[in-house]
Amino acid sequence: MTTPSSSPSPSRPWGLLGAGAAAVAACAVCCAGPLLAVLGGAGFASALGALWMPVLAVLAVAAGLGMLLIRQRHRNAACTTAPALADLGMPTIGPRPDETGPAGTSR
Repeated sequence: MTTPSSSPSPSRPWGLLGAGAAAVAACAVCCAGPLLAVLGGAGFASALGALWMPVLAVLAVAAGLGMLLIRQRHRNAACTTAPALADLGMPTIGPRPDETGPAGTSR
């Protein structure tokens, strides 16, 4: 007759490996579309360039113009703020700058 083991179920060290494999599979499924799109675009451009050599020059010019257009849009949309006083809630000595009258006299 066999003696019962001390634990009711055997230890499963493969559980963590299974969770890691599931995470890798989920990442692969999530990123597959964008990666295939980029690789497909590069493959299409290289195939077109191999068939007709002037297309490489056209693609290079188009890529350069696209980069310049994107840089110009980012430069025009730069985040700027108008200068203003910031009330930091700190104690001040003397009158506040907006409470002074003409010639620096207080109201």
